[in-house]
Amino acid sequence: MSSTWRATGKPLTPWKRKIAEELGNYCAMLLANLRLREMLSEQAIRDPLTGLFNRRYMDESLRRELAVRTHRPIGIIMIDIDHFKKFNTKFKHDGGDALLRSFGALLQKQIRPGDVACRFGGEEFILILPGASLEVTEHRAEKLRKEVKHLKVIFQNRPLGRITLSLGVAVSSEDSRVDNILQGAIHALRQAKEAGRDRVVVAPGCQPASSSRFEA
Repeated sequence: MSSTWRATGKPLTPWKRKIAEELGNYCAMLLANLRLREMLSEQAIRDPLTGLFNRRYMDESLRRELAVRTHRPIGIIMIDIDHFKKFNTKFKHDGGDALLRSFGALLQKQIRPGDVACRFGGEEFILILPGASLEVTEHRAEKLRKEVKHLKVIFQNRPLGRITLSLGVAVSSEDSRVDNILQGAIHALRQAKEAGRDRVVVAPGCQPASSSRFEA
């Protein structure tokens, strides 16, 4: 039945038909605006290159997790792609971008529901693991260190070559704040790079899962 007819079968007057059309157009505009708002909101918290969450969302997530935790630890893994400048120099920025996208996809496959994977900046990434003990966080970091060696990135029909990671691990304590838990992970990452890269280092003050660190 035509939308210009009532249920009784009588046609709508021109004035009522105009009101119905304007109402329909208004509802369509509202729906389009809602969709646009959702899209813009998603873009505001996502890194456009990798599709991972951005640093702003990471800060908010970590603050939220620290605020609502109930004696649960929060594991942090700080990640750096080793010798990333070498890939950028050899394959130009587009090749480096291809590597970042592929690594972002690998991170997405490695996380559990509730984990937060973010691009921290440049070639640095961070994983937030709510409820993960130091042992679990260290194990997850070591698993990722091994998995990335199987990552094959092809750019312009050329393989980028072997990829390795340096990783710093930190776990929250009862009085942890965002700044100090992040600084712990950043410090551990720096130690991993200074010790030769391709390894996992636990932040000072955290009790390691074993007496040795994970290395190549």
